[in-house]
Order: sequence, then structure tokens, then C-alpha cells
Amino acid sequence: MGSRRPTWLLGPALLIGSLGPLTPLAHGAEAAVPASPIQAPALASLDPITGPRSRLGRDWIGTRPVDPDTPILVLAGHADSQGMNGAGTSGAAVAAGAPPMYPGISDELYWNMVVAEAVVTLGQQRGLRISSYRPPFRTIPDGNHPSTNWSVGRQHAASGGYALEIHFDAWGPDGIGSGLIPPLHRPFGSLDESLAVAFGGFPMAFRGGLGGPRRGIALLEVGKLEGQLERSLRNPATRSATVMAIAERIVTALEVGLGRSPATAMPLSPPPGGVGSAPPGKGLQASSADE
Repeated sequence: MGSRRPTWLLGPALLIGSLGPLTPLAHGAEAAVPASPIQAPALASLDPITGPRSRLGRDWIGTRPVDPDTPILVLAGHADSQGMNGAGTSGAAVAAGAPPMYPGISDELYWNMVVAEAVVTLGQQRGLRISSYRPPFRTIPDGNHPSTNWSVGRQHAASGGYALEIHFDAWGPDGIGSGLIPPLHRPFGSLDESLAVAFGGFPMAFRGGLGGPRRGIALLEVGKLEGQLERSLRNPATRSATVMAIAERIVTALEVGLGRSPATAMPLSPPPGGVGSAPPGKGLQASSADE
């Protein structure tokens, strides 16, 4: 699991350099996961940075301890499914007529990659065993091909690591909001719980069990790609602060889940620079409900 960077990824990857220093502001059988006898406590329904949280009840709690040196693999959701069903949401801005952030890929994949890169860079600075994987092709129709996120993430999880795939949820009524969709290959652990506390959580069997979680991959929906969150990402004046606020929250949640002392507190309010200060965009009917 390396960090090859195909030519088609260089554009989004270069954005990371423009954000400035990243400093604190085996294919085994899938184990059955017993249902939690209690429901996790509800969190605030609206986050100042990522917008609405999942409105679905979280029916699980992660109590299994996780080794502090657990290797973490970060994946950009939809990196292998462009130009086909499951390419990820366009985002409200593109649906309203704005140009895509990068030609040939969905805006969701663009931001998935940017956030994944920021999380890995910041996590490595904090001393975590964290790395990323990028498929060699942007379109791999066979989900079980050995080069897909699913296959590489499944192998990483089966070997004892934690695989985390970054996503942004669909905009409009098809989207639900931020939250963790937990992996289903073993009992829920402290990493799952910490991410769910930071972003909210989805039911364990969301949509009958998605392909990633059934393969042991945790899916983190950062937020719906619309409104204040999307405007803050697209606005050059607030982009860096927004990406870093998201990355900081994810890395801090990982540190807490690993039993480490986080370097900084999880951001609870918009970062300096006016997240959401870009003018509001137009709204259209949602068109994507991809995982």
C-alpha cells in the first residue's frame, strides 16, 4: 500500500501545498457485530463548521480498546469510481452551474482527496502511524479488483489496521449530514467511537450495510457538500482554514481513539478567517445519493 500519485491526481494534490504549513491552530470472513443494547447519546444537530449532523439514531457504541500504535490507512472516497455510477456527489455549487473544482472528477472526490492529504500530513506530524492509498486508475468497474479502495482497505483492516475512507455527503434532501458509518468486520472500537463523537454517527446497518463497512472500512461523512461548508471550501479566502479545521478534528479524534493525548483541542467553532463568508450560492434539486 504505497502512495503513488497518478498524473490525474496531481492537480488536487497541489492544492495541499497552497494551504500553508499544517500546524495546529486479509480477505477474511466478516465477523458478526452484536447490536448495542443501548443507544449512543444524541449530539447537537448542527455543527458550526460541517453543518447538519446525521439525524439517524446511532445504535452502537465503540468500547473495544485499540492499540495506540494501530496503523491507520486513509482513503479518498470514490477515487476509483469516476465516470460511472458511484462517482460521488457533484455538490450544490456545480449542480447550480459553477465549474467543477477539477476537470473529470466529481467535486466530492476533489475534496475527499484534499482532506485525506491534510489528515495524513498532520497525523504524521503528530507521530501517528498513518498513510494514504490512491488507486492507479480513476475508474475501476470491478469493486473487488485488487487495486480498489475496497480491496486495499479490506486487506489493511484484516491485518489489524484501521481503514478510514473520507467522504462528503450528498447535498439537498438526499443527503443526511456528517457522521461515521462504522466498519462491520469486528466489534466497534474506541477509534469508531471517537470519530462518532467528533462528527456524529450513522446506524450500523445504514442502507443495509454499505460495501466499505462490510469490508472493514470506516466511512466518515465530513458533511453535506452544500451551504456554508461548501462555500467555505470554495472560497480561496477561507479554504485553508476550513480544510485545516476539518483535518484537525479528524486527527484529534484519531489521537483520542488511540488513547493518546491530543496535541490540541478539537475545534468547536469556525476557524479565524470567516468560514462561510463567501456569498451564498443557488440551490437545485439534489441529484446524488452515492455512498
